[in-house]
Amino acid sequence: MSDSVQLLEELVNASGVSGFEGPVRDLIKRHLESITNIEIDNLGSIIAQKEGSDEKPRVMIAGHMDEVGLMVSHIGKDGFIKFQPLGGWWDQVMLAQRVTVMGSKGEVPGVIGSKPPHLLSPEERKKVVEMKEMFVDIGASSDEDVKKMGIKPGDPIVVVSSFTRMRKENMLMGKALDDRVGCAVFIEVIKRLQGVDHPNTVFGVGTVQEEVGLRGAKTSADFINPDVAFAAEVSIAGDTPGVAESEAQARLGKGPSIVVLDGSLIPNTKLRDLTVSTAEEHGIPHQFQAGIRGGTDAGRIHLHGIGVPSLVIGVPTRYIHSHVGVIDHNDFENAVKLLVEIIKKLDINMVNGLRP
Repeated sequence: MSDSVQLLEELVNASGVSGFEGPVRDLIKRHLESITNIEIDNLGSIIAQKEGSDEKPRVMIAGHMDEVGLMVSHIGKDGFIKFQPLGGWWDQVMLAQRVTVMGSKGEVPGVIGSKPPHLLSPEERKKVVEMKEMFVDIGASSDEDVKKMGIKPGDPIVVVSSFTRMRKENMLMGKALDDRVGCAVFIEVIKRLQGVDHPNTVFGVGTVQEEVGLRGAKTSADFINPDVAFAAEVSIAGDTPGVAESEAQARLGKGPSIVVLDGSLIPNTKLRDLTVSTAEEHGIPHQFQAGIRGGTDAGRIHLHGIGVPSLVIGVPTRYIHSHVGVIDHNDFENAVKLLVEIIKKLDINMVNGLRP
């Protein structure tokens, strides 16, 4: 198994829903503390500074540490747990999925349940079960049972879906690829810049609470004051049945996506064109993505100060915001290669030229 696949496995299997990213932060620190200067902002984002030959420009590469998850909101007298979402969930993907409640006395396994279909009327069966009708079953028979297990309202709930290398070995699946892929990208970029001249300072940032409002992107950008920024992200793959190419252009195996439009960012066009020309110069496969709803950390970072030229580079991923995603490892590798080549040429004159 290649080092980068092993890195992805470690990150994917770590627990880190929004607001509870500590285990992921610890992993990033372990991988980068020997080759970077590590800082942690007051919200919890980790900032790894890799010095080059010049202090400026300050290049920020952000990947968010948090995964979509749940939070304990109410414990019934019968021992069943009601929950609230952390991040965007589609109710239909949740039923019968295994979860882990992260209580004060350790991890507690459970499953998301609802009223059995055998007890539903024909009309009820036609309806999608809503999240408010679901619960987590941890095998408890009373609220006292739950308390004894160390669970209380406010505790995080993490989905269970371990990292798996599929039969076609470049195909990988697991939970939290959104956005542990981005975290792995900036870790690998920094590692591969060791011993390589780059005329800038690089900041690899594992941000917190992206899925609930791009919050860590704001505080970490305030900490760094970047001159240029990239969000290392997933890109919604449209290569599955029922999805038109006009809805989602990204395809697994065709290279990283250069995102030209999303709900939070119209990228700096000169930075976009620099990225495309760099990919073409080095023969790095790439594709474009446009028009997807939602946003990324770049949507918050580009508004920092008087504005930061920003761009999203995404690894195409199937089934995001569910219990399992699928990526092609080749796309990940090409995203890393592309960012390394861009950083090698991003000097202060080039960054100054990105201004309107």
